[in-house]
Amino acid sequence: MRIGSLELDGRCHVMGILNVTPDSFYDGGRYGATEAAIARGREMAAHGADIIDVGGESTRPGAPSVPEAEEHERVVPVIAALAAELEIPVSIDSRKPAIARAAVAAGAALINDVGGLRDPEMIATVADLGVPAVVMHMQGTPETMQRDPDYNDIVGNVKAWLAERVAAAEAAGVAREQLIVDPGIGFGKTLEHNLALMAWLAEFRAITGGVLLGASRKSWLEALSGAAPELRLPGSLAAATAGALTGADIVRVHDVAATRQAMDVANALREFK
Repeated sequence: MRIGSLELDGRCHVMGILNVTPDSFYDGGRYGATEAAIARGREMAAHGADIIDVGGESTRPGAPSVPEAEEHERVVPVIAALAAELEIPVSIDSRKPAIARAAVAAGAALINDVGGLRDPEMIATVADLGVPAVVMHMQGTPETMQRDPDYNDIVGNVKAWLAERVAAAEAAGVAREQLIVDPGIGFGKTLEHNLALMAWLAEFRAITGGVLLGASRKSWLEALSGAAPELRLPGSLAAATAGALTGADIVRVHDVAATRQAMDVANALREFK
């Protein structure tokens, strides 16, 4: 699979998180201004990011939806500037078809839909634009997802749900090879659910052309270590490395420089085997 200039080639690649939001759980407000976000994107590219994921709506537990016009204002100028300047691809993190369209028109090479292509209009958008997309599993919405998450077989349930969404997209004209699946660590899951998905990440490789893992600085790491978000870098690196060694093609992270080094080691191990 190719995402702009990036080829998924058997190594695990680094996706830098660029939240242009006031309320994201870790870096909300740091890059809310357009120029600050653009500067952060340049910095992540210099630190070794393979792709930069721009989002204008927080999906932390309990987060409300952002009006479409506001989300557009936050992300489109940033994507346009970075896509024009950087050699690496830029992606849009959004559940809204209109935002996805505007972002791709501005230069985004990937649609990262945490809604999991549940919206038929988003499926139609992906099919029409012909760009790759990430299909993420989430129980409910960010506002409701952590209200008593329940599965009878977490790995099997998530795998079946993702396969069904991929099949729906394929029926609408989206090539299976253009889709990447994300089991949605922390999105409607308990600690035990997250650990099971991490341990069996390789199970998701058979569904599509790639697997994305987003575990960076999330609260499940606090449940294991007691660390607040600003102190979760070691746990985040452990999770990214574990993911790289068990099947992830992309790890989505806040800390690009440190993760780049960890992925260089993990990829050397992958290639050695």
